[in-house]
Amino acid sequence: MNLKAVFFDLHGTLVHLRDSLTPEEISEFFLKNGYEIYPQTWSAASHFVGMVDYPRRRYNNRKTFIIQVLRRLNIRIDNKTVQQLASMYDQHDTYALFSDAHAAVTKAKQLGMKTAIVTTIAEWVFCSAIERIKGCFDVIMTGYKAGSEKSNPLMYKETLKKLSVIAEEVVMIGDELLVDIKIPKKLGMHTILLDRSGAIKEKPDEADRKVTTLEEAMIIIEKWRET
Repeated sequence: MNLKAVFFDLHGTLVHLRDSLTPEEISEFFLKNGYEIYPQTWSAASHFVGMVDYPRRRYNNRKTFIIQVLRRLNIRIDNKTVQQLASMYDQHDTYALFSDAHAAVTKAKQLGMKTAIVTTIAEWVFCSAIERIKGCFDVIMTGYKAGSEKSNPLMYKETLKKLSVIAEEVVMIGDELLVDIKIPKKLGMHTILLDRSGAIKEKPDEADRKVTTLEEAMIIIEKWRET
């Protein structure tokens, strides 16, 4: 196969959350400070801002992101409370590399392949977590850079354009069936589904292969390049 690039998903593939604030904990924080914001309301507004508002407008840090969520809820909150919540997020919602991430990305570069991260997530959320491997990527495509969230094929098309490759020359590795496998497959990419827990018993038709580690994925890619 004439493979020239590997696209990596971020969350669940290269990095994982060490400790995440729950909607219930956030709601309790607001209620203690005199603001009636409940778990499902906060979750829905946060998801909307992350998927819709961020790709269009960009928010440069946690505080500005939170302020936009509150705007969506039409709730005004004092600056001190916003800052306290931002600090809570920064302390708890932190990403860390999976143990196999560094070796996998390094292997891709050793094979002479172009590499990219493809994610809707804002770079300021995960930049410190990928510091060790950031230099291995030719492109880090986020929702804002693409102007879309990941279920929109535009994100992949923009990444292909940035790397000057065509879909048939790319392998996409990720853990989510829709955004990491089905959409890239429709565009013509080769796909590897990462199932770290081994919960998926049968390989989906849209995935060329299914693996439980990034090491397995890179072994497959190396073999593909030899055929």
